[in-house]
Amino acid sequence: MEYLFLLLLGSITYIMVHFSVGRATRTPVWLLWLVLMIPAIILTGWTTIYGSKNLPSSQFILLISLGCMMLYWVLFQWGRLLPRDSSNPSQTQLNQSTIQEGSSDNSTAEPLPVRPIDSAEEKMLRDCFPWSIYYIQNIEYKPQAVICYGHLRTLAGPAYQQIKDNIEGKFGDRFLLIFQEDLNAKPFFVLVPNPQAAKQHPQDKSAKVNQIILPLTLLFLTLFTTTLVGIRIAGVDMKNFNNDLHNNLNILQQGLPYALGLITILGVHELGHYLTAKFYKIKATLPYFIPVPFFLGTFGAFIKIRSPMPNRKVLFDISIAGPLAGFLATLPLLIWGLSHSQIVELPAKNGLLDPNALNPKYSILLAIIAKLVWGNQLTSQTGIDLHPLAIAGLLGLIVTALNLMPVGQLDGGHIVHAMFGQRTAVVIGQIARILLLLLSFIQEEFLLWAIILLFVPLIDEPALNDVSELDNGRDILGLISIALLLLIVLPLPKTFAHLLHMG
Repeated sequence: MEYLFLLLLGSITYIMVHFSVGRATRTPVWLLWLVLMIPAIILTGWTTIYGSKNLPSSQFILLISLGCMMLYWVLFQWGRLLPRDSSNPSQTQLNQSTIQEGSSDNSTAEPLPVRPIDSAEEKMLRDCFPWSIYYIQNIEYKPQAVICYGHLRTLAGPAYQQIKDNIEGKFGDRFLLIFQEDLNAKPFFVLVPNPQAAKQHPQDKSAKVNQIILPLTLLFLTLFTTTLVGIRIAGVDMKNFNNDLHNNLNILQQGLPYALGLITILGVHELGHYLTAKFYKIKATLPYFIPVPFFLGTFGAFIKIRSPMPNRKVLFDISIAGPLAGFLATLPLLIWGLSHSQIVELPAKNGLLDPNALNPKYSILLAIIAKLVWGNQLTSQTGIDLHPLAIAGLLGLIVTALNLMPVGQLDGGHIVHAMFGQRTAVVIGQIARILLLLLSFIQEEFLLWAIILLFVPLIDEPALNDVSELDNGRDILGLISIALLLLIVLPLPKTFAHLLHMG
Protein backbone atom coordinates (compact mmCIF):
# COMPACT_ATOMS: atom_id res chain seq x y z
CA MET A 1 0.00 0.00 0.00
CA GLU A 2 2.88 2.37 0.80
CA TYR A 3 4.37 1.88 -2.65
CA LEU A 4 1.01 2.38 -4.35
CA PHE A 5 0.55 5.65 -2.47
CA LEU A 6 4.11 6.70 -3.38
CA LEU A 7 3.44 5.93 -7.05
CA LEU A 8 0.21 7.94 -7.03
CA LEU A 9 1.80 10.85 -5.15
CA GLY A 10 4.74 10.82 -7.53
CA SER A 11 2.48 10.90 -10.59
CA ILE A 12 0.40 13.80 -9.26
CA THR A 13 3.54 15.72 -8.22
CA TYR A 14 5.12 15.25 -11.64
CA ILE A 15 2.00 16.54 -13.41
CA MET A 16 1.84 19.57 -11.07
CA VAL A 17 5.54 20.42 -11.61
CA HIS A 18 5.30 19.92 -15.36
CA PHE A 19 2.32 22.23 -15.85
CA SER A 20 3.24 24.84 -13.20
CA VAL A 21 6.97 25.48 -13.77
CA GLY A 22 7.93 23.30 -16.73
CA ARG A 23 8.13 26.27 -19.13
CA ALA A 24 9.46 28.78 -16.60
CA THR A 25 12.87 27.18 -16.03
CA ARG A 26 15.52 25.28 -17.93
CA THR A 27 16.07 22.92 -15.03
CA PRO A 28 14.76 19.48 -16.10
CA VAL A 29 11.30 18.74 -14.75
CA TRP A 30 12.40 15.28 -13.60
CA LEU A 31 15.10 16.82 -11.39
CA LEU A 32 12.69 19.27 -9.74
CA TRP A 33 10.24 16.39 -9.28
CA LEU A 34 12.90 14.20 -7.68
CA VAL A 35 13.81 16.91 -5.17
CA LEU A 36 10.16 17.31 -4.16
CA MET A 37 9.76 13.55 -3.76
CA ILE A 38 12.83 13.00 -1.54
CA PRO A 39 10.90 13.32 1.79
CA ALA A 40 8.21 10.87 0.63
CA ILE A 41 10.82 8.45 -0.69
CA ILE A 42 12.76 8.58 2.59
CA LEU A 43 9.60 8.00 4.67
CA THR A 44 8.53 5.08 2.47
CA GLY A 45 11.96 3.48 2.69
CA TRP A 46 12.08 4.05 6.46
CA THR A 47 8.65 2.44 6.89
CA THR A 48 9.74 -0.54 4.79
CA ILE A 49 12.87 -1.12 6.86
CA TYR A 50 11.78 -0.20 10.38
CA GLY A 51 7.98 -0.50 10.23
CA SER A 52 5.24 2.10 10.60
CA LYS A 53 5.52 2.17 14.40
CA ASN A 54 9.09 3.48 14.37
CA LEU A 55 8.79 6.61 12.26
CA PRO A 56 11.53 9.25 12.38
CA SER A 57 11.02 12.32 14.55
CA SER A 58 9.07 15.29 13.24
CA GLN A 59 12.23 17.44 13.58
CA PHE A 60 14.07 15.08 11.20
CA ILE A 61 11.22 15.20 8.68
CA LEU A 62 11.09 18.99 8.95
CA LEU A 63 14.86 19.31 8.42
CA ILE A 64 14.76 17.11 5.30
CA SER A 65 11.75 18.99 3.92
CA LEU A 66 13.31 22.41 4.46
CA GLY A 67 16.51 21.24 2.78
CA CYS A 68 14.58 19.95 -0.22
CA MET A 69 12.61 23.20 -0.41
CA MET A 70 15.82 25.25 -0.51
CA LEU A 71 17.35 22.94 -3.13
CA TYR A 72 14.17 23.14 -5.23
CA TRP A 73 14.25 26.96 -5.10
CA VAL A 74 17.95 27.07 -6.06
CA LEU A 75 17.45 24.70 -9.01
CA PHE A 76 14.39 26.59 -10.18
CA GLN A 77 16.13 29.98 -10.07
CA TRP A 78 19.26 28.56 -11.69
CA GLY A 79 17.35 27.50 -14.75
CA ARG A 80 14.86 30.30 -14.93
CA LEU A 81 14.24 31.90 -18.33
CA LEU A 82 11.78 34.14 -20.13
CA PRO A 83 8.87 32.18 -21.65
CA ARG A 84 9.08 32.10 -25.44
CA ASP A 85 6.01 30.10 -26.41
CA SER A 86 3.03 32.41 -26.81
CA SER A 87 0.76 29.46 -27.56
CA ASN A 88 0.50 28.70 -23.87
CA PRO A 89 -2.26 30.87 -22.37
CA SER A 90 -0.70 30.80 -18.92
CA GLN A 91 2.40 32.50 -20.27
CA THR A 92 0.50 35.46 -21.62
CA GLN A 93 -0.12 36.69 -18.09
CA LEU A 94 3.32 38.10 -17.45
CA ASN A 95 4.46 39.36 -14.09
CA GLN A 96 7.00 42.08 -13.55
CA SER A 97 9.77 39.74 -12.43
CA THR A 98 9.48 37.76 -15.67
CA ILE A 99 9.72 40.92 -17.75
CA GLN A 100 12.74 42.27 -15.93
CA GLU A 101 14.70 39.05 -15.68
CA GLY A 102 14.11 37.96 -19.26
CA SER A 103 16.31 40.66 -20.76
CA SER A 104 19.66 39.20 -19.72
CA ASP A 105 21.96 38.15 -22.56
CA ASN A 106 22.89 34.50 -23.00
CA SER A 107 25.06 33.40 -25.87
CA THR A 108 23.70 29.85 -25.71
CA ALA A 109 20.04 30.93 -25.81
CA GLU A 110 17.84 30.16 -28.78
CA PRO A 111 17.16 33.00 -31.26
CA LEU A 112 14.52 35.34 -29.89
CA PRO A 113 11.25 35.81 -31.81
CA VAL A 114 10.59 38.93 -33.81
CA ARG A 115 9.01 41.72 -31.80
CA PRO A 116 5.19 41.72 -31.95
CA ILE A 117 4.79 45.01 -33.86
CA ASP A 118 6.87 46.76 -36.52
CA SER A 119 7.99 50.37 -36.60
CA ALA A 120 5.02 51.50 -38.66
CA GLU A 121 2.59 50.12 -36.08
CA GLU A 122 4.34 51.88 -33.21
CA LYS A 123 2.66 55.20 -34.07
CA MET A 124 -0.72 53.44 -34.01
CA LEU A 125 0.13 52.09 -30.57
CA ARG A 126 1.12 55.53 -29.24
CA ASP A 127 -2.17 56.94 -30.47
CA CYS A 128 -3.96 54.45 -28.22
CA PHE A 129 -2.64 56.27 -25.12
CA PRO A 130 -4.29 59.71 -24.76
CA TRP A 131 -2.02 62.07 -22.84
CA SER A 132 -4.88 63.00 -20.48
CA ILE A 133 -5.31 59.34 -19.45
CA TYR A 134 -1.85 57.78 -19.62
CA TYR A 135 1.07 59.91 -20.78
CA ILE A 136 3.35 57.41 -22.52
CA GLN A 137 7.10 58.05 -22.22
CA ASN A 138 8.85 54.94 -23.43
CA ILE A 139 8.06 51.76 -25.35
CA GLU A 140 10.28 48.78 -24.70
CA TYR A 141 10.26 45.64 -26.82
CA LYS A 142 10.73 42.18 -25.36
CA PRO A 143 10.31 38.79 -26.98
CA GLN A 144 6.56 38.36 -27.41
CA ALA A 145 5.82 41.49 -25.37
CA VAL A 146 5.59 45.27 -25.76
CA ILE A 147 5.99 47.23 -22.52
CA CYS A 148 4.66 50.77 -22.33
CA TYR A 149 5.93 53.03 -19.54
CA GLY A 150 4.49 56.40 -18.60
CA HIS A 151 2.39 58.34 -16.07
CA LEU A 152 -1.17 57.52 -15.10
CA ARG A 153 -3.27 60.72 -15.09
CA THR A 154 -6.68 59.36 -14.03
CA LEU A 155 -8.26 56.46 -12.15
CA ALA A 156 -6.84 53.03 -12.95
CA GLY A 157 -10.11 51.31 -13.86
CA PRO A 158 -11.41 53.81 -16.45
CA ALA A 159 -7.87 54.27 -17.83
CA TYR A 160 -7.43 50.55 -18.45
CA GLN A 161 -10.83 50.23 -20.12
CA GLN A 162 -10.29 53.23 -22.39
CA ILE A 163 -6.83 52.12 -23.52
CA LYS A 164 -8.05 48.54 -23.97
CA ASP A 165 -10.87 49.79 -26.22
CA ASN A 166 -8.40 51.91 -28.21
CA ILE A 167 -6.01 48.99 -28.75
CA GLU A 168 -8.83 46.67 -29.79
CA GLY A 169 -9.99 49.34 -32.23
CA LYS A 170 -6.52 49.57 -33.81
CA PHE A 171 -5.28 45.97 -33.55
CA GLY A 172 -8.43 43.89 -33.13
CA ASP A 173 -7.90 40.81 -30.95
CA ARG A 174 -4.18 40.44 -31.70
CA PHE A 175 -3.11 41.37 -28.16
CA LEU A 176 -4.01 40.92 -24.53
CA LEU A 177 -3.49 44.12 -22.53
CA ILE A 178 -1.97 43.69 -19.08
CA PHE A 179 -1.90 46.52 -16.53
CA GLN A 180 0.52 46.13 -13.62
CA GLU A 181 2.71 48.05 -11.18
CA ASP A 182 6.50 47.95 -11.01
CA LEU A 183 8.54 47.73 -7.82
CA ASN A 184 8.08 51.47 -7.28
CA ALA A 185 4.28 51.16 -7.55
CA LYS A 186 4.28 52.91 -10.94
CA PRO A 187 1.68 51.41 -13.33
CA PHE A 188 2.72 50.21 -16.78
CA PHE A 189 1.04 48.40 -19.68
CA VAL A 190 2.13 45.20 -21.41
CA LEU A 191 0.86 43.93 -24.76
CA VAL A 192 1.27 40.20 -25.41
CA PRO A 193 0.00 38.18 -28.38
CA ASN A 194 -3.46 36.78 -27.72
CA PRO A 195 -3.21 32.96 -27.88
CA GLN A 196 -6.96 32.72 -28.44
CA ALA A 197 -6.93 34.95 -31.52
CA ALA A 198 -6.13 32.01 -33.79
CA LYS A 199 -8.60 29.69 -32.08
CA GLN A 200 -11.91 31.33 -32.88
CA HIS A 201 -13.31 28.38 -34.82
CA PRO A 202 -16.20 26.65 -33.05
CA GLN A 203 -15.53 23.36 -31.31
CA ASP A 204 -16.87 20.23 -32.94
CA LYS A 205 -19.62 18.27 -31.22
CA SER A 206 -17.32 15.45 -30.14
CA ALA A 207 -15.08 17.87 -28.21
CA LYS A 208 -18.10 19.37 -26.43
CA VAL A 209 -19.38 15.90 -25.56
CA ASN A 210 -15.98 14.91 -24.14
CA GLN A 211 -16.03 17.99 -21.91
CA ILE A 212 -19.17 16.56 -20.29
CA ILE A 213 -18.44 12.82 -20.38
CA LEU A 214 -15.06 12.99 -18.63
CA PRO A 215 -16.27 15.01 -15.59
CA LEU A 216 -19.32 12.73 -15.24
CA THR A 217 -17.16 9.61 -15.48
CA LEU A 218 -14.81 10.90 -12.80
CA LEU A 219 -17.81 11.85 -10.65
CA PHE A 220 -19.24 8.31 -10.73
CA LEU A 221 -15.81 6.77 -10.10
CA THR A 222 -15.35 9.06 -7.10
CA LEU A 223 -18.82 8.15 -5.83
CA PHE A 224 -17.77 4.49 -5.97
CA THR A 225 -14.38 4.97 -4.26
CA THR A 226 -15.79 7.22 -1.53
CA THR A 227 -18.60 4.71 -0.94
CA LEU A 228 -16.00 1.99 -0.36
CA VAL A 229 -14.21 4.23 2.12
CA GLY A 230 -17.56 5.09 3.72
CA ILE A 231 -18.24 1.39 4.24
CA ARG A 232 -14.98 1.04 6.13
CA ILE A 233 -15.76 4.16 8.19
CA ALA A 234 -19.17 2.69 9.06
CA GLY A 235 -17.38 -0.36 10.47
CA VAL A 236 -18.73 -2.87 7.95
CA ASP A 237 -16.58 -5.92 7.25
CA MET A 238 -15.97 -6.09 3.52
CA LYS A 239 -15.70 -9.87 3.80
CA ASN A 240 -19.49 -9.94 4.00
CA PHE A 241 -19.60 -9.23 0.27
CA ASN A 242 -20.96 -12.34 -1.47
CA ASN A 243 -23.22 -13.39 -4.27
CA ASP A 244 -26.28 -12.08 -2.46
CA LEU A 245 -27.13 -8.92 -4.40
CA HIS A 246 -29.60 -7.68 -1.80
CA ASN A 247 -27.03 -8.02 1.01
CA ASN A 248 -24.37 -6.27 -1.05
CA LEU A 249 -26.71 -3.36 -1.78
CA ASN A 250 -27.35 -2.97 1.94
CA ILE A 251 -23.60 -2.87 2.58
CA LEU A 252 -23.05 -0.26 -0.13
CA GLN A 253 -25.91 1.80 1.26
CA GLN A 254 -24.04 2.17 4.57
CA GLY A 255 -21.19 3.90 2.76
CA LEU A 256 -23.41 6.44 1.02
CA PRO A 257 -23.81 9.01 3.86
CA TYR A 258 -20.06 9.67 3.88
CA ALA A 259 -19.73 9.48 0.08
CA LEU A 260 -22.67 11.72 -0.77
CA GLY A 261 -21.79 14.20 1.98
CA LEU A 262 -18.17 14.59 0.87
CA ILE A 263 -19.00 14.76 -2.84
CA THR A 264 -21.70 17.35 -2.15
CA ILE A 265 -19.26 19.57 -0.24
CA LEU A 266 -16.51 19.28 -2.85
CA GLY A 267 -18.96 19.66 -5.72
CA VAL A 268 -20.65 22.76 -4.28
CA HIS A 269 -17.20 24.28 -3.65
CA GLU A 270 -16.17 23.84 -7.29
CA LEU A 271 -19.59 24.84 -8.62
CA GLY A 272 -19.17 28.10 -6.70
CA HIS A 273 -16.07 28.79 -8.79
CA TYR A 274 -17.67 27.51 -12.00
CA LEU A 275 -20.94 29.46 -11.80
CA THR A 276 -19.17 32.69 -10.81
CA ALA A 277 -16.77 32.25 -13.75
CA LYS A 278 -19.74 31.73 -16.08
CA PHE A 279 -21.39 34.87 -14.66
CA TYR A 280 -18.33 36.88 -15.72
CA LYS A 281 -18.12 35.01 -19.06
CA ILE A 282 -14.81 33.40 -18.07
CA LYS A 283 -14.18 30.08 -19.81
CA ALA A 284 -14.04 27.23 -17.28
CA THR A 285 -14.47 23.47 -17.28
CA LEU A 286 -16.94 21.47 -15.24
CA PRO A 287 -15.53 20.11 -11.93
CA TYR A 288 -13.09 17.21 -12.26
CA PHE A 289 -13.12 14.83 -9.27
CA ILE A 290 -10.01 12.77 -8.45
CA PRO A 291 -10.98 9.23 -7.34
CA VAL A 292 -8.61 7.06 -5.31
CA PRO A 293 -9.46 3.62 -3.83
CA PHE A 294 -7.95 4.43 -0.43
CA PHE A 295 -7.28 7.34 1.94
CA LEU A 296 -10.47 9.50 1.80
CA GLY A 297 -11.71 7.97 -1.44
CA THR A 298 -10.75 11.13 -3.34
CA PHE A 299 -8.01 13.72 -3.59
CA GLY A 300 -10.58 16.46 -4.08
CA ALA A 301 -11.89 18.21 -7.18
CA PHE A 302 -10.88 21.11 -9.38
CA ILE A 303 -11.93 23.18 -12.37
CA LYS A 304 -9.70 24.64 -15.06
CA ILE A 305 -10.00 28.36 -15.85
CA ARG A 306 -9.26 28.81 -19.55
CA SER A 307 -9.45 32.62 -19.76
CA PRO A 308 -7.33 35.31 -18.11
CA MET A 309 -8.89 37.24 -15.24
CA PRO A 310 -9.89 40.70 -16.51
CA ASN A 311 -9.34 42.46 -13.16
CA ARG A 312 -8.85 41.93 -9.43
CA LYS A 313 -12.58 42.16 -8.68
CA VAL A 314 -13.34 39.19 -10.90
CA LEU A 315 -10.33 37.33 -9.46
CA PHE A 316 -11.67 37.97 -5.96
CA ASP A 317 -15.25 36.95 -6.73
CA ILE A 318 -14.33 33.69 -8.46
CA SER A 319 -11.76 32.78 -5.78
CA ILE A 320 -13.95 33.42 -2.75
CA ALA A 321 -17.11 31.88 -4.23
CA GLY A 322 -15.75 28.33 -3.89
CA PRO A 323 -14.77 28.33 -0.19
CA LEU A 324 -17.90 30.22 0.87
CA ALA A 325 -20.22 27.92 -1.12
CA GLY A 326 -18.43 24.84 0.21
CA PHE A 327 -18.63 26.15 3.78
CA LEU A 328 -22.36 26.88 3.49
CA ALA A 329 -22.87 23.33 2.22
CA THR A 330 -20.70 21.93 5.03
CA LEU A 331 -22.54 23.54 7.94
CA PRO A 332 -25.93 21.74 7.72
CA LEU A 333 -24.27 18.39 6.93
CA LEU A 334 -21.88 18.77 9.87
CA ILE A 335 -24.66 19.76 12.27
CA TRP A 336 -26.86 16.85 11.18
CA GLY A 337 -23.93 14.45 11.41
CA LEU A 338 -22.96 15.68 14.89
CA SER A 339 -26.54 15.32 16.09
CA HIS A 340 -26.46 11.64 15.03
CA SER A 341 -23.02 11.01 16.55
CA GLN A 342 -22.35 9.70 20.07
CA ILE A 343 -20.67 11.21 23.13
CA VAL A 344 -17.78 9.08 24.41
CA GLU A 345 -15.03 9.45 26.97
CA LEU A 346 -11.79 10.90 25.72
CA PRO A 347 -8.84 8.49 25.86
CA ALA A 348 -5.64 9.55 27.58
CA LYS A 349 -4.10 10.33 24.20
CA ASN A 350 -5.98 10.85 20.95
CA GLY A 351 -5.16 12.28 17.57
CA LEU A 352 -6.38 15.51 16.06
CA LEU A 353 -8.83 13.83 13.70
CA ASP A 354 -9.69 10.64 15.59
CA PRO A 355 -13.25 9.96 14.35
CA ASN A 356 -13.90 7.51 17.20
CA ALA A 357 -13.20 10.06 19.92
CA LEU A 358 -12.86 13.51 18.38
CA ASN A 359 -11.86 16.31 20.73
CA PRO A 360 -13.70 19.34 19.28
CA LYS A 361 -11.41 21.74 21.16
CA TYR A 362 -8.84 21.35 18.41
CA SER A 363 -10.86 23.95 16.46
CA ILE A 364 -12.65 27.05 17.75
CA LEU A 365 -15.45 26.76 15.18
CA LEU A 366 -15.87 23.01 15.62
CA ALA A 367 -16.06 23.42 19.41
CA ILE A 368 -18.77 26.09 19.12
CA ILE A 369 -20.85 24.01 16.68
CA ALA A 370 -20.47 20.85 18.78
CA LYS A 371 -21.47 22.73 21.92
CA LEU A 372 -24.58 24.11 20.23
CA VAL A 373 -25.55 20.59 19.17
CA TRP A 374 -24.76 18.71 22.40
CA GLY A 375 -25.03 21.36 25.08
CA ASN A 376 -24.03 20.28 28.62
CA GLN A 377 -23.38 16.68 27.52
CA LEU A 378 -20.12 17.86 26.00
CA THR A 379 -17.50 18.44 28.72
CA SER A 380 -13.74 18.55 29.06
CA GLN A 381 -13.66 14.77 29.54
CA THR A 382 -15.82 13.80 26.61
CA GLY A 383 -15.30 13.48 22.90
CA ILE A 384 -17.47 12.61 19.90
CA ASP A 385 -17.73 9.30 18.07
CA LEU A 386 -18.48 10.76 14.67
CA HIS A 387 -21.27 9.64 12.38
CA PRO A 388 -19.97 9.09 8.78
CA LEU A 389 -21.77 12.25 7.64
CA ALA A 390 -20.11 14.19 10.46
CA ILE A 391 -16.74 12.93 9.20
CA ALA A 392 -17.61 14.29 5.76
CA GLY A 393 -18.58 17.61 7.40
CA LEU A 394 -15.30 17.71 9.32
CA LEU A 395 -13.41 17.12 6.08
CA GLY A 396 -15.45 19.95 4.57
CA LEU A 397 -14.10 22.31 7.24
CA ILE A 398 -10.57 21.10 6.53
CA VAL A 399 -11.01 21.60 2.78
CA THR A 400 -12.36 25.10 3.39
CA ALA A 401 -9.42 25.98 5.64
CA LEU A 402 -6.86 24.53 3.24
CA ASN A 403 -8.25 26.50 0.31
CA LEU A 404 -8.43 29.72 2.35
CA MET A 405 -4.73 29.59 3.24
CA PRO A 406 -3.36 32.87 1.78
CA VAL A 407 -0.60 31.20 -0.22
CA GLY A 408 0.08 31.39 -3.95
CA GLN A 409 -2.46 29.73 -6.21
CA LEU A 410 -4.78 28.54 -3.46
CA ASP A 411 -8.10 30.36 -3.23
CA GLY A 412 -6.83 32.30 -0.21
CA GLY A 413 -3.75 33.34 -2.16
CA HIS A 414 -5.93 34.73 -4.94
CA ILE A 415 -8.09 36.51 -2.36
CA VAL A 416 -5.22 38.38 -0.67
CA HIS A 417 -3.72 39.11 -4.09
CA ALA A 418 -7.00 40.74 -5.13
CA MET A 419 -7.24 42.64 -1.83
CA PHE A 420 -3.67 43.89 -1.39
CA GLY A 421 -1.86 43.40 -4.71
CA GLN A 422 0.57 40.72 -5.73
CA ARG A 423 3.68 42.00 -3.92
CA THR A 424 1.91 42.26 -0.56
CA ALA A 425 0.24 38.89 -1.17
CA VAL A 426 3.67 37.26 -1.51
CA VAL A 427 4.70 38.62 1.89
CA ILE A 428 1.42 37.50 3.48
CA GLY A 429 1.83 34.04 1.96
CA GLN A 430 5.35 33.67 3.35
CA ILE A 431 4.20 34.76 6.82
CA ALA A 432 1.28 32.30 6.67
CA ARG A 433 3.60 29.41 5.80
CA ILE A 434 5.91 30.23 8.69
CA LEU A 435 3.04 30.58 11.16
CA LEU A 436 1.55 27.23 10.14
CA LEU A 437 4.97 25.65 10.47
CA LEU A 438 5.26 27.02 14.01
CA LEU A 439 1.74 25.81 14.80
CA SER A 440 2.74 22.31 13.68
CA PHE A 441 5.16 22.14 16.62
CA ILE A 442 2.14 22.49 18.93
CA GLN A 443 -0.19 20.26 16.91
CA GLU A 444 1.93 17.76 14.95
CA GLU A 445 -0.99 16.87 12.70
CA PHE A 446 -0.43 20.17 10.85
CA LEU A 447 3.16 19.25 9.94
CA LEU A 448 2.35 17.53 6.64
CA TRP A 449 0.07 20.41 5.67
CA ALA A 450 2.81 22.92 6.52
CA ILE A 451 5.37 20.99 4.45
CA ILE A 452 3.06 20.86 1.43
CA LEU A 453 2.52 24.63 1.60
CA LEU A 454 6.28 25.18 1.58
CA PHE A 455 6.33 23.85 -1.99
CA VAL A 456 3.37 25.91 -3.22
CA PRO A 457 4.67 28.86 -5.31
CA LEU A 458 3.97 32.21 -3.64
CA ILE A 459 3.33 34.08 -6.90
CA ASP A 460 0.08 33.50 -8.74
CA GLU A 461 -0.85 34.74 -12.19
CA PRO A 462 -1.90 38.41 -12.32
CA ALA A 463 -5.15 39.74 -13.68
CA LEU A 464 -5.07 41.69 -16.91
CA ASN A 465 -5.90 44.84 -14.95
CA ASP A 466 -3.86 44.12 -11.84
CA VAL A 467 -3.84 47.73 -10.60
CA SER A 468 -7.47 48.67 -9.87
CA GLU A 469 -8.32 47.99 -6.23
CA LEU A 470 -11.37 46.36 -4.65
CA ASP A 471 -14.33 48.15 -3.13
CA ASN A 472 -14.94 48.23 0.64
CA GLY A 473 -17.57 45.49 0.50
CA ARG A 474 -15.19 43.00 -1.05
CA ASP A 475 -12.41 43.98 1.36
CA ILE A 476 -14.72 43.25 4.31
CA LEU A 477 -15.74 39.91 2.79
CA GLY A 478 -12.08 39.05 2.32
CA LEU A 479 -11.34 39.81 5.97
CA ILE A 480 -14.29 37.62 6.97
CA SER A 481 -12.80 34.74 4.96
CA ILE A 482 -9.48 35.15 6.79
CA ALA A 483 -11.34 35.17 10.12
CA LEU A 484 -13.12 31.96 9.07
CA LEU A 485 -9.75 30.35 8.36
CA LEU A 486 -8.50 31.25 11.84
CA LEU A 487 -11.67 29.94 13.49
CA ILE A 488 -11.20 26.58 11.78
CA VAL A 489 -7.45 26.20 12.27
CA LEU A 490 -6.80 27.62 15.75
CA PRO A 491 -7.50 25.49 18.84
CA LEU A 492 -10.07 26.64 21.41
CA PRO A 493 -8.33 28.91 23.98
CA LYS A 494 -8.59 27.75 27.60
CA THR A 495 -10.49 30.89 28.60
CA PHE A 496 -13.21 30.22 26.04
CA ALA A 497 -13.18 26.53 26.94
CA HIS A 498 -14.08 27.43 30.54
CA LEU A 499 -16.85 29.75 29.33
CA LEU A 500 -18.30 26.86 27.31
CA HIS A 501 -17.81 24.47 30.25
CA MET A 502 -15.35 22.45 28.17
CA GLY A 503 -12.21 23.43 30.06
